[in-house]
Amino acid sequence: MYVIYSLLLGLAFLILLPRFLIDAFRHGKYVAGFRERLGALSPIASEGRPVVWIHCVSVGETQAARPLVQSIRERFPETLIAISTITVTGQNLAREVFKEDAAKVFYFPFDWRWVVRRTLRAIKPDTVIVMETELWPGFLRECQRQQIPVALVNGRLSETSFRRYRMIKSFMTRVLESLTVAVMQTEADAERLRALGIDASKIVISGSLKFDAGNLPVTDSLTTEFRERFDLNDERPLVLAASTHAPEEQIIIDAFKQIVAKSSTKPRLMIAPRHPERFAEVAAVIETSGLSWARRSAAQSPEDARSQVILLDSIGELRSVYSLAPIVFVGGSIAQTGGHNIIEPAAAGAAVITGAHTHNFQVIVETFLQAGAIVQLPPLSDWKATMDLAKVISELLANPARRLELGARARELVNENRGATERTLQSLAPILSQPAKVTDRAASLGARCAPIA
Repeated sequence: MYVIYSLLLGLAFLILLPRFLIDAFRHGKYVAGFRERLGALSPIASEGRPVVWIHCVSVGETQAARPLVQSIRERFPETLIAISTITVTGQNLAREVFKEDAAKVFYFPFDWRWVVRRTLRAIKPDTVIVMETELWPGFLRECQRQQIPVALVNGRLSETSFRRYRMIKSFMTRVLESLTVAVMQTEADAERLRALGIDASKIVISGSLKFDAGNLPVTDSLTTEFRERFDLNDERPLVLAASTHAPEEQIIIDAFKQIVAKSSTKPRLMIAPRHPERFAEVAAVIETSGLSWARRSAAQSPEDARSQVILLDSIGELRSVYSLAPIVFVGGSIAQTGGHNIIEPAAAGAAVITGAHTHNFQVIVETFLQAGAIVQLPPLSDWKATMDLAKVISELLANPARRLELGARARELVNENRGATERTLQSLAPILSQPAKVTDRAASLGARCAPIA
């Protein structure tokens, strides 16, 4: 089955290659780190210290890993940490947030055996931690062959993914055998994993690391910079549209124009697109709106303080804005992409609004809904979404008491659900506390890989 997987992976790469090349020329999306994805990495000079490789896919997983990385550094100070990502945005964020904690930040390898071996030879991990449910069969199999313990952390498995994996259950059972421990967010996630054949004794339930990540301190100086440069204050409350996808920018702008026409408070709008390659596209949408606007990446100007719309075309700065925005719409939820993390704005005490499509965070959103700590729109057409979003935001602007109550409930819920980091670390302690075996593994790996090298 692994041979078939490798062949299908190669075939998919060839089929998608034209798309990769187009995106590379347009946005540089896949060019970055291409050599690293082929395993061409400078080795980590561990000098006998244990190495923990933490794999994050993109921005969300990178943010969720922050409290875990800090705890590992505190509890196991001799340990070196290597961070990998797949996306460019995740890579840029990881290089920023882990610049003091990680010995290396790099791109995850393509899942071919020879590439994985090259990467393992450079990183020489004593433990691998995989965030959420990033299950690469070739990588996991090679870790098992080299007797490298692998932990799935903050694991989640949606019903959609479960149905897909169940179609190849026998193969997935073999893949899951490579895991040493699976630390899952909820009992529902754990049950789906059990149904795929993993040994039940390997499963631990921790809750979501994102509740802990949401409480991490932000850079006060950056928040101050935003407040002063754009003159963000309570007199003209800021509505933040976070992690947006098309067509959400157009929807929020059309809604905002309705709000401005009727509101006496003259609010302001900040839009933070999810993907950097869309910054220019979103700038064009704002330009045609007729609203005055400014962009974060431009040189500072007196017009910044008077602009109606601000484009946050930067990476890694969104968390610093949440405390400045009393109302936050979390994107990817009117667009049918499954939604994004609502915990960070909730931890800042914002009144949070989402669309109907939040299946990537289903349990978390349901928890907030049950506590009356979030506003969720029903499934709507784009036109109806504009009308309803304008109505909800207008009501929150006109009713500060309701807005504050919603934010207070959200913050309280985040605080009540903290503790996943400590529970996760307890589950990882047996494999993290093992002495480094770098020298022995390097020698054996060198012997096995000699024909490839």
